[in-house]
Amino acid sequence: MSPALEDKVAIITGAGRGIGRAFALRFAEEGAKLLLPDISLERAEGTVKEVRAKGGEAVAMETDISDENATQKMAEKVMQQYGRVDILLNNAAMYYGVARRSWDAWTVAEWDQMFAVNVRGTWLCCKAIAPLMIKQSRGKIINIASDVMMVPSAQFLLAYACSKAAVRTLTHALAGALGPSGINVNAIGPGFTASEASLNQSGSEKAFEDTIAAQCLKRREEPEDLAGTAVFLASEDSDFITGQYIVVNGGSVMV
Repeated sequence: MSPALEDKVAIITGAGRGIGRAFALRFAEEGAKLLLPDISLERAEGTVKEVRAKGGEAVAMETDISDENATQKMAEKVMQQYGRVDILLNNAAMYYGVARRSWDAWTVAEWDQMFAVNVRGTWLCCKAIAPLMIKQSRGKIINIASDVMMVPSAQFLLAYACSKAAVRTLTHALAGALGPSGINVNAIGPGFTASEASLNQSGSEKAFEDTIAAQCLKRREEPEDLAGTAVFLASEDSDFITGQYIVVNGGSVMV
């Protein structure tokens, strides 16, 4: 059986660490050729080295997804490197180092930065890459949302929760807008996952205990638990699925 993504070209943003890194390694195993934009070139290059060590093909680039010029350069780079793009996985987001706090403790600057990266950045990546897919009459866009807007802790991560709710809405809107061009747009909603960002949060041990207690599956969610769903949505097996929000969280939230 051929790998699910054999010879497909995929852009995975924020692949320098955490969930994005897990996506990159799994996509490479499935035969995809990768462009890995990240706010940290050093981290992206680290993932590229891992991919190449396993025989995969990947290229890193430094990209601030909240900057329109940077996302346009990303589109230019993928065409220069591979000549096409089949998959856009919008994983990059502002979460690492975000402290839980009261709903009214966020500053305007913090709120605006969260939306600039998580919402505007995801939209800008789609805006840059969708025209390339439209020319091909085919493409898969996968946005990483979250289940956080549906859990009690949303009040303590309000700016993040609202930004991820917006990504879910963006997914639905773009599915309608791009469907006639043969482009599928779906979203994945991770639960509280053991990425570097979550593990470095204050009180993360207790947060994992509480999360696991609420789950049907009684173990911690790992970044690799999300990779299979992403591969499915990127593959031909999901060709008639679009506009969907798939929660991957061990059953702590059921939709």
